[in-house]
Amino acid sequence: MSNTLAQKLKNKIPQKGEPRAPKAPEAKQVRLKLVYIDFMSALKLSFLLGVAQFIVVVVGTFLLYMVFVQTGIFDTANSVAGEVLGSGSSFDINAVASIGKVLGAAAAIGVVNLIVITVMGAVCAVIYNAAAKIVGGLSIGFTNQQ
Repeated sequence: MSNTLAQKLKNKIPQKGEPRAPKAPEAKQVRLKLVYIDFMSALKLSFLLGVAQFIVVVVGTFLLYMVFVQTGIFDTANSVAGEVLGSGSSFDINAVASIGKVLGAAAAIGVVNLIVITVMGAVCAVIYNAAAKIVGGLSIGFTNQQ
């Protein structure tokens, strides 16, 4: 048994004249410092995140509205409001919360959030740049793995 193991190991060792198998490069570690965030880059990225958030808010509101309509929550709310307000009331939740009004409110909230996210991204970049001048930046380690 040890004879076959020795033979297998001998076969793995390259003989004279045989090319050696190339070694895989070793993982190289690099330590870098983030000392500056470009203002315009941060502004563009935060704007794109704000646009993504706007889309999520509007689409999510539309889907939630459709779920409310399909499950009959608005009809139930109308009947509860009729019982609470009395039989003489003409309260209709569909007049208050129509699809146009709901999506308009969601779009308005999305636009305000888009502006806030864009401004906050730019402000964070300015604050980081000021702090990095004082303390020297953020030290980050990277490794090259294959």
